[in-house]
Amino acid sequence: MSYSYAVTPLLAWLVAGAAKFLINSLNTRRFAFDLIGYGGLPSNHSAIVCSMATLIALKEGLDHPAFGVAITLAFIVMLDANSLRRQIGKQAKAINELAAARPHQDRLRERMGHTRAEIAAGALTGFIVAISVERLLG
Repeated sequence: MSYSYAVTPLLAWLVAGAAKFLINSLNTRRFAFDLIGYGGLPSNHSAIVCSMATLIALKEGLDHPAFGVAITLAFIVMLDANSLRRQIGKQAKAINELAAARPHQDRLRERMGHTRAEIAAGALTGFIVAISVERLLG
């Protein structure tokens, strides 16, 4: 068994997370620890699922059933990030506006989903990580 199947999604998550932290820190001109989580560029979820789909395509081929499952899962995750989770963020924003009069009310996290550019950047990150792992670990 190749360790690349375990290493690739973990590494994609780490690379995407580090890139997101760096981008957020540069944009806010401070260490953006409070912005770690859902949303932002690149999408961690897209990076993870695309890294695995790419690795399976490289190792097993595009005609392998595992690639079909991986690409299906990747589409579901990316569609969910762009639609359902963005709607949840909009609802959180509306709830926060309604609750603004209550000073001790905890605010809901509004940044939940991803834009298409954030999803594409995550997919590209996963693709690059998978190719790199395949070349290093074979």
